[in-house]
Amino acid sequence: MGLRLGDIAPDFTATTTDGEISFHDWKQGSWAVLFSHPADFTPVCTTELGRTAALHGEFDKRNTKAIALSVDSVEDHRGWAPDIAEVSGTALNFPIIADPNRAVAELYDMIHPGEGDTSTVRSVFIIDPNNKIRLTLTYPKSVGRNFDEIIRIIDALQATDKNPISTPVDWKPGDRVIVAPTLSTEDAKGKFSNVEEVKPYLRYADAP
Repeated sequence: MGLRLGDIAPDFTATTTDGEISFHDWKQGSWAVLFSHPADFTPVCTTELGRTAALHGEFDKRNTKAIALSVDSVEDHRGWAPDIAEVSGTALNFPIIADPNRAVAELYDMIHPGEGDTSTVRSVFIIDPNNKIRLTLTYPKSVGRNFDEIIRIIDALQATDKNPISTPVDWKPGDRVIVAPTLSTEDAKGKFSNVEEVKPYLRYADAP
């Protein structure tokens, strides 16, 4: 069985561009975005890691740490870092895991044999401060990820953790939210502003 939402993200110790880390200790008390890329010195991956570096401040605002992984060596990662900085305009500012023996990739099922080789696909794991897996995404190697969406997902998860709400389709911070079914309309009106009952099971409210 693969990893599922709500599972505890497996811990591991690995060498990274920032030295050796123990994953749970490294992210202690923080959210984490763990994502794999197929290989260093490849075009799509260069744009993705550059975008992640540029979003460092946004991740910080959300108490979130980013960490990447590929099956290449630390030496390759460090040799590639200047290219990432040159292309994106932002220096690498988060660790890249070296996983040449594929131990972490196999632990997180990041290698899909149907893709034709033993490199990692574009997997994404969003992991909360309690080390629970809250979201998984898998992209094909030919398609770059949308990191604005990853930020949006973190916002939605953090918002729904704080209040009895859900987020509707295409929601973004500041938009109206959906009152959780566990809360009556009367109780919702005492807790939220501008509650609107569209259907008995669909109530909108201003974001708390």
